[in-house]
Amino acid sequence: MIDFKKIPNSDKPRERLYNCGAENLSNEELIAIILKTGSKDYNVKEVALKLLEVVGDITQLKDIGISSLMKITGIGKVKAIELKAAIELGRRVYTKNDDKKIKLNNALAIYEHFRDIIGDKKQEYFYVVYLDTKGNYLGKKCLFVGTINNSVVHPREIFKEAYLLSASSIICIHNHPSGDTLPSKEDILTTLKIKEIGMIHGINLLDHVIIGNNSYYSFYDNGKI
Repeated sequence: MIDFKKIPNSDKPRERLYNCGAENLSNEELIAIILKTGSKDYNVKEVALKLLEVVGDITQLKDIGISSLMKITGIGKVKAIELKAAIELGRRVYTKNDDKKIKLNNALAIYEHFRDIIGDKKQEYFYVVYLDTKGNYLGKKCLFVGTINNSVVHPREIFKEAYLLSASSIICIHNHPSGDTLPSKEDILTTLKIKEIGMIHGINLLDHVIIGNNSYYSFYDNGKI
């Protein structure tokens, strides 16, 4: 292991970022800055290199989970969480998100909005969009993350958030990691259950959209809701 303390200050990642600008740093250096420190056996730049070796391609860093990060020597729970937070913050910075202008009034618009969020996820993510009496967007929330095969949806969580936002209607969205957008038996039963409970609470379920890799399925468009 190279003694990080013996590296000239001018060659250390933080100093290089300060003097040269973030755009001139390597992926290894940027990750090292986020990680801050290494382990007893590896300095921080070596830990960063090990991380890059695991992901293979820097673009895959967005999909690696906290548990997988923690398997890399030199990355514990805290560092894994900080790294995931940094990745998510960067995604938000470069994602245009003017919530007041979001129009999700048809299945295609819903698909186009959510495909970059959950289209390539390896687990099922279940989102709910909340709308006011005029169909204006109030907000969205990821309520459940399931296994690669299913997600367990509790309607009480869906409608609790609806009451907090004073929503009059909702749209459910989830992804199928397999890419096949046809609804499963569980998807159909869950949708009907949410629709029924929504009617009791005076909150209408407008649609349930399933997103695959490059396609979608709309319960509304297919006359199933």
